[in-house]
Amino acid sequence: MRRMLRETATNPRPICEAVFHWLSSRPTLQTIAVFAALPGEVDLTELVARHPDHRWVYPRIDENKLRFHAVQNPALELIPGAFGVCEPSSALPEILIHQIDAFLCPGLAFDARGGRLGRGRGFYDRVLADARPDAEKIGVCFPSQIVPDTFSEAHDIHMDDVLCDDPIFSKPSSARPTGTPGCA
Repeated sequence: MRRMLRETATNPRPICEAVFHWLSSRPTLQTIAVFAALPGEVDLTELVARHPDHRWVYPRIDENKLRFHAVQNPALELIPGAFGVCEPSSALPEILIHQIDAFLCPGLAFDARGGRLGRGRGFYDRVLADARPDAEKIGVCFPSQIVPDTFSEAHDIHMDDVLCDDPIFSKPSSARPTGTPGCA
């Protein structure tokens, strides 16, 4: 799966635009958790740079958990960290989990029910389990990362939305759609 992602990753600009439009329709969301992309993940750096009106926070691995820090300029403020992931310095202002309005989450794959296949260490599942109930959980991916089933387990936290070039589903009032989604 990881090799396939490195080989099929595409231009992140349309996905950044989809995320921007999603955020624009939710003006109350101000503090947004974002990630520093690994190979095969959507690089959202352009989104952060073009929209300084939000408070962008990046995760830093601290032992077995994620801590989030405010970052204004990712190019200058992110440094190599654990597992080869760029992360903010611990000297930057820490933002507590309950202060975050939305989490933009990476993943190896996503499905139509909001299932997310992470990298296996459970960092995001643990942090999302502790997030405010009203905090949005958004998967961000390339269309090639949409799969019929991520085979979620009981501890896996589902996404409220998954964004690629266009939203493939939104949080419904009762049940998620079934079947294999597609991205435009």
